[in-house]
Amino acid sequence: MRSTRRVLPVLLTVLGVLAAAGCTGIGTPTAPPGVLNIGLVQDVATWDTGQGHNGHRLVAFQPAYDTLIRREPDGTFVPMLAVGWGYTDGTNTTFSLRIREGVTFSDGTPVDAAAVAANLEHFRTANGPQAVQLADVAEVRTRGTDRVEIELERPNPALEFYLSQAAGMMASPAALGDPALDRVPVGAGPYVMDAAASVPGDRYVFRARPDYWDPALQRFDQVVLKVLTDPTARINALVSGQIDATQISPRNIAQAENAGREIVSWDANWAGLLLFDRDGAIAPELADVRVRRAINLAFDREVTIEGVLNGYGTPTSQVFGEASTAFDPALDDHYGYDPVRARALLAEAGYPDGFSMTMPLSTGLNEFIPFIVQPLADIGITARIESVPAQSSQAAIGSGRYPASFFAIFQGPTWVAVEQLLVPQTLYNPLRSRDPALDAMLDRVRAGGPDADDVARQMARHVTEQAWFAPWARIGTTNAIDPERIAVEPQIGQVIPSIYNYRPVG
Repeated sequence: MRSTRRVLPVLLTVLGVLAAAGCTGIGTPTAPPGVLNIGLVQDVATWDTGQGHNGHRLVAFQPAYDTLIRREPDGTFVPMLAVGWGYTDGTNTTFSLRIREGVTFSDGTPVDAAAVAANLEHFRTANGPQAVQLADVAEVRTRGTDRVEIELERPNPALEFYLSQAAGMMASPAALGDPALDRVPVGAGPYVMDAAASVPGDRYVFRARPDYWDPALQRFDQVVLKVLTDPTARINALVSGQIDATQISPRNIAQAENAGREIVSWDANWAGLLLFDRDGAIAPELADVRVRRAINLAFDREVTIEGVLNGYGTPTSQVFGEASTAFDPALDDHYGYDPVRARALLAEAGYPDGFSMTMPLSTGLNEFIPFIVQPLADIGITARIESVPAQSSQAAIGSGRYPASFFAIFQGPTWVAVEQLLVPQTLYNPLRSRDPALDAMLDRVRAGGPDADDVARQMARHVTEQAWFAPWARIGTTNAIDPERIAVEPQIGQVIPSIYNYRPVG
């Protein structure tokens, strides 16, 4: 098996006092050369930060939108629009931020405490796909022009991380609520959209802001995001020189390498099935844990990794990755490949003849269909695949209309993973499953304390044994670049590098 590049994140915990004020590489470099052309795997449905997302969509927003906190490639947090932050009470429920002074949005509006508070309130009420990131916020207060306090109803160990992600993206308050924000972003980021040169659904052109507060982050004078949802279109654009960087299908690696392109890979996601319907509302069979365990036993993970991932992955039965305190190496092989035992479990559960269920799948992931359908058919389960456009795949997953789905999901710090997968209000728990035993563990992990890591591992084992998911692998993201034009540093916990990680060659 081909090994993937692994980088363990280092997460800074800033408790009790504000983080030290500072700048991140402010300088006066020479004029940034050239154009960075990135191939997007999904279109951007709206530039409204309230609908902001992580992964691919976070990177698409980065040219226009700075976040309050920035994550370095190794996962450490550094100042961006906030120069200091931290908890100011003993219960970890009052989080204070000091806002960088002298920064403006691209429309000239000041980036100040009032603007930040307006953005946080907008994100809380917009009901976007990552609304869970601020679900614990009770109140947002300003303290003068450069201080913001976030009052939490209960501690949230991931708040600092979230303020470097979708919840931390800042748009001009003058644009919030304006329908025009769907079409043209208005942020404080290093680039401004050239609306005249952009074609929705095809390409988005961004030009460097001459008055941006940190020119060291502007390594190119233009960033062009080209929408290429089809994997074949992406590889063709890459090898023909139309784009400099993109995420490609593992099956296209040889083609990319033969064209002189460089593969940059690191473990970022887990891939497999999400078994949403643990209460049997849509597919009654899934309410029985024996059925969910049978599904886990249906997949030959080694064959899947070689066949569809070109060896870029590590077999696993758990959804928590190596960056999480919940990670337990013993859980990687908790479910082996045993279709005979799987059929026996289905019979014990009362389904000797199997059953049928429908799952959505992004059109960009069609190559996975045989690796989903055939193993399930081998144990008697008929999986009906309903194709959905790539840009609608997450909406389909969160719709509550399906009992299960295949997807690849970021493996991050423990509480980030919890709020992505396990809590009732999250996108990837659309049928709002709950488990009293799990809830008790989550409360203990949330509160922290000396036994939090041990409880996190107990939580991971419980979720694995209850088969809420059927993971296949921790997958190596396969990004490809033109090494004659650009270089890039991987971003821990992100399937596509941040735009700040690219630099021109020569």
